[in-house]
Amino acid sequence: MKIVHIVALVVLVFGGLNVGLSAFGIDVIALVLGAGGTAPYIARILIGLSAILLAVTHKDSCKTCVVGSAPLA
Repeated sequence: MKIVHIVALVVLVFGGLNVGLSAFGIDVIALVLGAGGTAPYIARILIGLSAILLAVTHKDSCKTCVVGSAPLA
């Protein structure tokens, strides 16, 4: 499950960069995978699924969110 978590994190960071740079008119997914076709569509689906996976499993894998850990300052 650790590999799935790492892959999901990398995909989510890639998606976050894409969203951030889209404010400046740069579509990273289109630059890397091409503007048309199914590859950018599938990439966006994988980014969404990664976000859902990390949101659901975050508490289990985050050392800060574990019960009994020190609160954030």
